[in-house]
Amino acid sequence: MKMHDKCLPCVVNQVIKVANITGVENKEELLREVFVYLSKMDFEITTPEIIGEIFGMVKKYTNNPDPYKETRNYYNDMFLKLIPEFEKKIEQAGNSFELAVQYAIVGNIIDFNPIHNTLLEDIFDCFEKMDKLEFAIDDSKILIEDILNSKELLYLGDNCGEICMDKILLKKIKELNPGVKIFFGVRGKPVVNDSIAEDAYFVGIDEYAEVIDNGDGSLGTVLTRTSPKFKEIYKNADVVIAKGQANYECLSEEKKNIYFLLMTKCDVIANDIGVPEKKMICMKNKV
Repeated sequence: MKMHDKCLPCVVNQVIKVANITGVENKEELLREVFVYLSKMDFEITTPEIIGEIFGMVKKYTNNPDPYKETRNYYNDMFLKLIPEFEKKIEQAGNSFELAVQYAIVGNIIDFNPIHNTLLEDIFDCFEKMDKLEFAIDDSKILIEDILNSKELLYLGDNCGEICMDKILLKKIKELNPGVKIFFGVRGKPVVNDSIAEDAYFVGIDEYAEVIDNGDGSLGTVLTRTSPKFKEIYKNADVVIAKGQANYECLSEEKKNIYFLLMTKCDVIANDIGVPEKKMICMKNKV
């Protein structure tokens, strides 16, 4: 999915927000470099790749290799403590796998992008009203079939905090197919609040999957920029589960057995998928 002009305010506001959080003194110089980059930007590439490039500039000007580290730690710790409560509700459900999918998708609202930043009380409100949330697309039944028939599965994580709900779904996947080899993909470098390897290990993802970083600092999964090892795992995976909008932007045109799990948080993504905003999506790749 190519860069959309509606994404430009999101990109610029992200820079301003991080600069303010870190108290960078030369903010004008940072913004000037960002605008020079944007003026020469290739609109044929994806927004996640562009944000990755710009976030690299932010880290240079703030002299901080991981501006969101405290935020990631805070939300990972908070939702890790809630896993037993969530798992209890899931196990009591008539269709525990489907509810685990819903929890994983609702977890996708944990996002600190300034355009669709969600307040903590709104996040918990969504979890409380799970039964009232609607799937705009629900391919969870055929996802189950593919999991049962797969030998290798690649699960592409997204945000901090959210990966705690991913852990719950990974457990259910292992229950469905104990023999499946699961890889859990994270970013290779800190970028906004996206999960990196230390987040995955902190919440215990390695109990169910082998953690693999993709070798890149873009949002989502920009395959051309990922490491040879990651590319090989991606190539060999029978099923790929891709969390979040950034992974959708990067992989929606791939000819691969991919399931996208996300909340539609902006009209650009919602319109591309063909659904309203603020809907749950569990969608097998259309390509």
